[in-house]
Amino acid sequence: MTHSPDNVMTAAERRSSGLLAAVYALRLLGIFLLLPVFSLYAADLPGGDNKTMVGLAFGIYGLTQAVLQLPLGMASDRFGRKKVIYFGLALFAAGSFLSAYADNLTLLIWARALQGAGAVSAAVVALLADLTRDEVRTRAMAMVGLSIGLTFSVSLVLGPLLERHIGVPGIFTLTGVLILAAMALIHFAVPDPVTLQTHDDAEAKLGLLPAVLKNRELWRLNFGIFALHCAQMALFVALPLVLVNHFQLADNTHWKLYLPVTLIGMVLMLPAVIIGETRHQLKPLLLGAIVLLALAQFGLAQTAFGLWGIFIALALYFVGLNVLEAILPSWVSKISPPRLKGTAMGVYNTAMSLGLFVGSLMGGVLLHYYGTAAVFYFCSALMVLWAAVALFSVAPRAVKTLLFSVPEPWQNHGEALNCRLAALAGVAEAAISDNQQTLYLKVLPRDFDEAALKSILAESP
Repeated sequence: MTHSPDNVMTAAERRSSGLLAAVYALRLLGIFLLLPVFSLYAADLPGGDNKTMVGLAFGIYGLTQAVLQLPLGMASDRFGRKKVIYFGLALFAAGSFLSAYADNLTLLIWARALQGAGAVSAAVVALLADLTRDEVRTRAMAMVGLSIGLTFSVSLVLGPLLERHIGVPGIFTLTGVLILAAMALIHFAVPDPVTLQTHDDAEAKLGLLPAVLKNRELWRLNFGIFALHCAQMALFVALPLVLVNHFQLADNTHWKLYLPVTLIGMVLMLPAVIIGETRHQLKPLLLGAIVLLALAQFGLAQTAFGLWGIFIALALYFVGLNVLEAILPSWVSKISPPRLKGTAMGVYNTAMSLGLFVGSLMGGVLLHYYGTAAVFYFCSALMVLWAAVALFSVAPRAVKTLLFSVPEPWQNHGEALNCRLAALAGVAEAAISDNQQTLYLKVLPRDFDEAALKSILAESP
């Protein structure tokens, strides 16, 4: 396979991708920092004896995020990327400052809902698509994905440390300040796109939703990401309370537990994912990781095994979690028809947000009425159900998604171009955007000859 200089990101593209990945990470940092400390803080507020309300306060942002994520992304097509991003980040910052001020659980719930209303993820991705060429967009998106994983791992360690020095209200205030800094980055450092256009690979389109919602394989993946984050949030409703109440670990020392288990998870995830991808064993890897989570959650319920038992269970949990967070988006990309990818990812992310809400609420309900063990048993049972659903999944083909700009002579000759590409070795699927400017390909990397494709695009219809 040959490589063209067109596949190399320019300095401007690298800068824009890095800055927007940082904006994405700053927003998530304000959410992830709270995971290891929120339930302890909320339980001490007036009304915090009702753990159902604690769970609602923890996860309500996921509900407003799920409701507004796709609409705000689509609104950015009409009103402009940066305007929508400013609006969303302003809501998130206001919710953060209000959360810092909240002195009771009811006000905190409203403040968290306001945080979630700043659902700008889709608009940020759309702006990134505007600022990168088709040929390098996958690489730009990968930078955003990497920022998410790193932010999550850092937050679990940093959250308890920050809580020790500035408290949870201080974390909320810091979050608001960081979001204001992100707005400044967008305004002063991120360029305005030359043209505003929709990108099928990066944005959800209302007209394509029926096709996505009818796809059974995508539904299995959507259920999977829902279940994964549902169990994750329920776990973090209960786990900090277990560490404090059962093991008498001060909340500002929990980072000593989270640091090694997150490192173990990251280190062991890499070879597992590489083997799964290169040897085309994604389905066994998926099922194995789900089973690992089920065993880990069941193990967390067995507090009689002591703190070492909790450590081992958490290490297993983070291995499985990191593997699944790495392969699930890749799986969605592989099985989505080229023009449906952006819409499929939009539905996938909405399912994830709903999981955040349902998991927090269920964790609070189970904790309030049945205790911490019930939360972990629920999470384990949910993983078993997911494994049963995933068992019927069809493993994706070993394809890679590539994007190319369509030269002007071929624009409005999409049918003729598709006929030429159908005969090209290694091309599994091909589609052209509605504006005839972008070519979406799914290729078999070992067989695909990019030079032959370039030769076709250089010809006249």
